[in-house]
Amino acid sequence: MVRFDANKHNLRRKTIDAIQLLDIPVVEDVRGNLGIIQSGFLPFEFKRVYYLFDVPSSAFRGGHSHIDQQEVLIALSGSFEVTVNDGSEEKRYLLNKPNIGLLIPTGIWRELENFSSGAVCLVLASDVYKEEDYIRDYDEFLRSKK
Repeated sequence: MVRFDANKHNLRRKTIDAIQLLDIPVVEDVRGNLGIIQSGFLPFEFKRVYYLFDVPSSAFRGGHSHIDQQEVLIALSGSFEVTVNDGSEEKRYLLNKPNIGLLIPTGIWRELENFSSGAVCLVLASDVYKEEDYIRDYDEFLRSKK
C-alpha cells in the first residue's frame, strides 16, 4: 500500500461542507431533454469519464478516498445511495435524477450502495486512473485526517 504525507496533501481540511449537489444545465424539449456538462461548468477539468452499470442491488462500490482527485457522480438512470465521510462526520445522498451531480472533493471517503435495477452511475474525474491516488483502507484514511 502506498504511504503519503497527509500534511502535504491537506487532507485534513476537506470536510463534509465541501461536498455539493450540482444542478446540471438542461435543455428541455418535447422530444427529450438534453443535459449539458462542458468545460468550465465543474470546479475542475475532467480527464476521465467512466460509468457503473449492472450493479447488483446488494453490491457495494467505492469504499475509498482520493488524495488528489475530485469527482462528480451522476445517476444517469435509476438510483443509488452515496455515503460520504470526512473522518468525523458522515452524510448520505440519494442520487436519482440525471440533472443532479454530487461533487466529491479530495480527502472524502465514499461508499455507493442500494443500486436500483437499471441504475447507471456516471463519474467525471479530475484525473486519469492512478492507483497511488487511492486510499482503500478506512483506518489509513482516518489516520490521514489527524
